[in-house]
Amino acid sequence: MNIRQVVFPENQYIKEEHPKTQIYLHHTAGNANGENVFKYWATNAERIATCVTISGKGTGCVDGQIIQGFSSKFWAFHLGLKESTFQKASVPYKSLDRTSIGIEICNWGQLTQKNGKFYNYVGGVAPASEVIKLDKPYKGHQYFHNYTDAQIASVKDLLLLWKDRYKIPLKYNEDIWAISKRALSGQPGVYTHNSVRIDKIDIYPHPKMIEMLKSL
Repeated sequence: MNIRQVVFPENQYIKEEHPKTQIYLHHTAGNANGENVFKYWATNAERIATCVTISGKGTGCVDGQIIQGFSSKFWAFHLGLKESTFQKASVPYKSLDRTSIGIEICNWGQLTQKNGKFYNYVGGVAPASEVIKLDKPYKGHQYFHNYTDAQIASVKDLLLLWKDRYKIPLKYNEDIWAISKRALSGQPGVYTHNSVRIDKIDIYPHPKMIEMLKSL
C-alpha cells in the first residue's frame, strides 16, 4: 500500500491518543486532489480534518493515491456532531471524533442532470464518463460522481490496515446509510458520515463500495 505523507500543521489536529473503535467514510464534495484538501484544511481554525484523503482522477494526482497528514492514532473534528441527533435517537452524547478514524474520498458527490449535463452543487460539470446512476435515489438524488475502482481499493487497504492495528470489526451493516444508534452509541465498526449526520450525503451507497465492504 502506497501512502504519501504530506506536511500538515500540528495545530490543525489534536495530538492525543485515544482507543480507536470506529471508522467513518466521507467524501469531500470537492476536487480530486487529496493533497490540496489538506492545504485547504490547513487554512481553517477549527481543526476539521481526517488523517487521510484518497485522490481521484484529474488535477494532476494519481487515482487512488492515499495522502496522510497525521497519524491515525491522533484525531481532529471530522464528524460535526450535533447533540440534537443523539437526543432524537435517545442515545447519550459521545465525543466520537476522539475514538474514530476518518477516510476522506475526493469526490463531488450528488449531481443534478440538466440538458444532458451533470452539475455538482457549485455548478461545475462532471464528465459523463464519471457519473453513476443508482438503481434508486439516495436522499433525493440518483446521479452521483463515481468513486473509482482505485479509490475503493484504497479504502479496502486502509480498513484492513486499521482492523489489524486497532482491532476494529469490519462486518457490513445496512444501517450505515442513515442515522445509526450503533454509531451514535460508539459501537465498534465501519460507518458513513450519514450514520451520525442526517444532513449529510457522504458517502453514498455505491454498488462496488458495498460489494467491497461486504467482502471484508
